[in-house]
Amino acid sequence: MKQRLITGIIGAIALLSVVIIGDNVFTLAIAVVASIAMYELLKMKQIKPLSLMGIISLIIMWILLVPAAWLDIPLLLHVSKVELFLMMILLLLALTVVTKNTFTFDEAGFVILSSVYIGYGFHHLILARNLEDIGLVMVFLILFIIWATDSGAYFVGKKWGKHKLSPHISPKKTVEGFIGGIVVAAVIGVLFHSFFPVFSSTFTLAAFIIVTSVFGQLGDLVESALKRHYAVKDSGSVLPGHGGVLDRFDSLIFVMPILHFLHFFG
Repeated sequence: MKQRLITGIIGAIALLSVVIIGDNVFTLAIAVVASIAMYELLKMKQIKPLSLMGIISLIIMWILLVPAAWLDIPLLLHVSKVELFLMMILLLLALTVVTKNTFTFDEAGFVILSSVYIGYGFHHLILARNLEDIGLVMVFLILFIIWATDSGAYFVGKKWGKHKLSPHISPKKTVEGFIGGIVVAAVIGVLFHSFFPVFSSTFTLAAFIIVTSVFGQLGDLVESALKRHYAVKDSGSVLPGHGGVLDRFDSLIFVMPILHFLHFFG
């Protein structure tokens, strides 16, 4: 627990620092974090990150991750992100033939889905930070809600948890912890918003907190399902006491596209 706490504090300070700095520094930092998360996923599937397939998967993830303006260079003839993405998919499929099916269609599907999962999740985090006027506060609010949810779910579940939430996916998570996470997130979210308001409507704030907390916990379960499927305890070991990067950002990258889709920002 001591190691977990120290790592958590250092990690939070580092993340909040780059969020405050913003601009290209933030984007580059997130690109590094996303690359590590992608590496962890490839490792689960036993695809070597420095293999041709691994490199292509990272390129696809970066295409989806970076702002569109970064790809607007003469070398690419001003093609869109979607066009580049589709071309990389065709290249992956062609590799199933070139490698005589040692790189299979299933692996190509895994690479594509993983790239979308990681790339678009972190991309929408960058979008939120780049919002004029409210970007910094918005990202801070999201992070505090997710962290409050995690802490609330852990401590409430440990103290009062009796009913298993999803025993086949994550045996330790409970319904009581799930609800406790939402309650703690609501308290922290409302308190933060009272000092740094983002929304003009109380209803919108309540909806934002509930969506972020609920889908953040769902994102955590999604990553738990991945780890259980590939029989690994943690996605990695880069964060002592916490596991891998994906273990720490699973809630965030799952919820960011949903918040964007529901027009809470962007």
